[in-house]
Amino acid sequence: MGELQLVESPIALRLLSVAPRPRRRLSLATFGHGLRPFRGCNGMICVSNARQTHVEVSSTYLYKLTSPKKVKFSTRSTSASVQPMTQDITEDKHKDYPISGDEIRTRFLNFYASRGHKILPSASLVPDDPTVLLTIAGMLQFKPIFLGKEPRSVPCATTSQRCIRTNDVENVGKTTRHHTFFEMLGNFSFGDYFKKEAIVWAWELITKEYKLPPERLWISVFKDDDEAFSIWHDEVGVPKERIKRLGEDDNFWTSGITGPCGPCSEIYYDFHPDRGSESADLGDDSRFIEFYNLVFMQYNKKDDGSLEPLKQKNIDTGMGLERMARILQQVPNNYETDLIFPIIQKAANLAMISYAKADDATKTNLKIIGDHMRAVVYLISDAVLPSNIGRGYVVRRLIRRVVRIGRLLGIKGAGEGNPDGAFLPGLAKTVIELSNHIDPDVTGRMPHILEELKREELRFVQTLERGEKLLDQFLASALLNASTNGDRPCLAGKDVFLLYDTYGFPVEITAEVAEERGVSLDMNGFHIEMENQRRQSQAAHSTVKLSVGNEVELAESIGDNGFLRCKGVEDSKHIAIVEVKDVQKSLGNIFVHKGTIKEGKIELGVEVNAIVDPRLRQRAKVHHTATHLLQAALKNVIGQETSQAGSLVAFDRLRFDFNFHRPLFEHELMKIEELINQWIGDSTLLQTKVMPLLDAKKAGAIAMFGEKYGEQVRVVEVPGVSMELCGGTHVSNTSEIRGFKIISEQGIASGIRRIEAVAGEAFIEYVTARDNSMRHLCSALKVKAEDVTGRVENILEELRIARNEVSALRTRVAVLKATALVNKAFIVGTTNIRVVVESMDDTDADSLRNAAEYLVDSLQDPAAVILGSCPGDGKVSLVAAFTPSVVKMGIQAGKFIGGIAKLCGGGGGGKPNFAQAGGRKPENLSNALEKARVELIAALDGKTS
Repeated sequence: MGELQLVESPIALRLLSVAPRPRRRLSLATFGHGLRPFRGCNGMICVSNARQTHVEVSSTYLYKLTSPKKVKFSTRSTSASVQPMTQDITEDKHKDYPISGDEIRTRFLNFYASRGHKILPSASLVPDDPTVLLTIAGMLQFKPIFLGKEPRSVPCATTSQRCIRTNDVENVGKTTRHHTFFEMLGNFSFGDYFKKEAIVWAWELITKEYKLPPERLWISVFKDDDEAFSIWHDEVGVPKERIKRLGEDDNFWTSGITGPCGPCSEIYYDFHPDRGSESADLGDDSRFIEFYNLVFMQYNKKDDGSLEPLKQKNIDTGMGLERMARILQQVPNNYETDLIFPIIQKAANLAMISYAKADDATKTNLKIIGDHMRAVVYLISDAVLPSNIGRGYVVRRLIRRVVRIGRLLGIKGAGEGNPDGAFLPGLAKTVIELSNHIDPDVTGRMPHILEELKREELRFVQTLERGEKLLDQFLASALLNASTNGDRPCLAGKDVFLLYDTYGFPVEITAEVAEERGVSLDMNGFHIEMENQRRQSQAAHSTVKLSVGNEVELAESIGDNGFLRCKGVEDSKHIAIVEVKDVQKSLGNIFVHKGTIKEGKIELGVEVNAIVDPRLRQRAKVHHTATHLLQAALKNVIGQETSQAGSLVAFDRLRFDFNFHRPLFEHELMKIEELINQWIGDSTLLQTKVMPLLDAKKAGAIAMFGEKYGEQVRVVEVPGVSMELCGGTHVSNTSEIRGFKIISEQGIASGIRRIEAVAGEAFIEYVTARDNSMRHLCSALKVKAEDVTGRVENILEELRIARNEVSALRTRVAVLKATALVNKAFIVGTTNIRVVVESMDDTDADSLRNAAEYLVDSLQDPAAVILGSCPGDGKVSLVAAFTPSVVKMGIQAGKFIGGIAKLCGGGGGGKPNFAQAGGRKPENLSNALEKARVELIAALDGKTS
């Protein structure tokens, strides 16, 4: 039996030598249950807690002896080569870190709190800023303060901000540091301290609090910032050779073309100090990682590009939590930190693979899953639901990428005995388990998050398999055409659009699959198809400004109506009156009144009295309180997991958007109305209180996702019914609402429903109008109100029968016309193909189809028929019908008619033997049919010659 020489150190049990040779497989006889894995050295023994387990030599992992027990090993020869690990003892199973990500975050916040900073919560991922799509930086919630639009509430603050960036999504998993979701630790000064304190504290934090070796730290400064260079070198003591001066692109921050700006200084960690300082490049990712950025906001950039000193100098910093965790936890990339790796481990387990044994491509895919799952969980938690536009598309794109990659890795179901089930909820549970210190509210929203992920995954899977098959066909065709023509294989833009529009394939996924097969995409063609669809659907898309600008952005919510009364400057008895029709609020709490001067003249500096229209104010109060009751009723009827996604309180109605996956049933709508009218009849007095935000949440007050709240909040409560954070105007007693009626319920986006309703005076007006309409209807139909429904059903049935009779007559007329066209058939090719290309005047589309079918049957195989008509309203109808022999020649009706339809300003398609198309240019029909005649003859001649 060979002998093992072991040495016990404070860090690990390390294998020094094994004898005799060759390689041996070790069998564990007895062991200490306290052995735990530890990264860092080569040549270790990996053990598990099995009673008799084969122990294998690993080249990557250490195990820490945490309890003093004797360890005996025996060796026995084996013909098999040494395996990295058994299933029970993989790196995926255990990880031990010298410091947790949660502890890194807490230490950062506490460090700056002890230096006078106020710890503020992370803002929502949906920013209170129309110029950006998502929260992309820690400073975003303070943008109005930095731009001078809002006064500071505290002199300095510190936060851990949740952020989303998707501009580098293609690099996720491939590099060591790119993410879509990340946390940005930051300390901010609003005119309090400046450059010296920011630099000194940053150095103290990383070298004393986090204990990073100073000799591994490098600094970059703006090339002209001698002050920062001096502080780093003279006061902090960083050697000159480790301070790099960089240009404006790297180390000068601007808020836009004009506005606040200033130099910045970045701190880098050196993974390879052995390479020396000579010609060191901070952009070398294999050696350096930038983890802390200090922005010194000290200038104002003017229109002419010149810089002037700011009266209030600010500090804006950002430390990437994931990057700092990678450094302190001594792992090779951000993904293997305790912030992300448990999600990767869960995904690997579902795929029944080992991350440690996986090849690079598989590891990359697992990293993508780990990253994207964090992003989608926190986005859905902040009420961003999957859709095809804006923020919703970001969520949908990431979800579908995870689903496709998961299927590629072989994940089937959530590992709970249902291989056809969704696996995203299982991964999301792991994300949520890690969320307590990031956003405690996520746990409470778990049912909603899991249900939304499950629904979106299963919806995607329904079309994914069909889409994958179609994509495979498209790629095979592109490769075949390229090999035939000698061109570079390229997927047509219309095919890319079909996959996107019909099968839900994000373009990025199509590109990834195509790249794997060596095929490029025709993106110009795709954009043309996309633009055509946008024009046809007249869909409204907004352009989002991704820079931090300094313009005045106005909120879209409508305020009070009323009057402004002004006294004259020279004559105090003279009165000027402005009728205000709209009030809007800017980001900086500036209220903009829009109105018309009804009397007199107004001048700058005149004192103004604002008078609200009391009648309209009451309408607003009624609809606002009714909105609170509606949310409470929805939670009562369809489930507590539903939440507000938007609202409008107007004088004539209210609108409430909420998260739900299906239309509401009629009995649910009736129950909601019944509950609300019952609460109105209870004549309950409303209660309003101002209290700390945390106390309000503990009391159960509902907060609007994405809304920005201060430390003190106003709580509006309808006792026993509703409690919400709200600063708006409300009735004093529910009886003031008088009545409530739902006008409509509809879907406005994937997973988002909308209810419109009326209350108070608007309710009475609505009911009165409906009653008048019913009176007129009863009079016209000569029935009582209770008999209207039956009478209308009878009329509709009579109308249906009449329409069918008319349709049958039209078809008979079309067939009679087609009979005459048989004699107009002409012969093409050596196989005597009978061809008809004719116009049938104003024949409707259905009758045109019947006529084409009649002609093909009459002419018999081989035959080809092209018919066109102008049925009215500026429309064109086209149809192509080919017999089997013509189709076998490679001439397909769908492709042929589509090209002809373009001349008439339309398009279409169908099956190889039969297809229909339409257009909007009837004046071009004759030319289109002539083109069809010429091209069809040429195609048939070419195939039969």
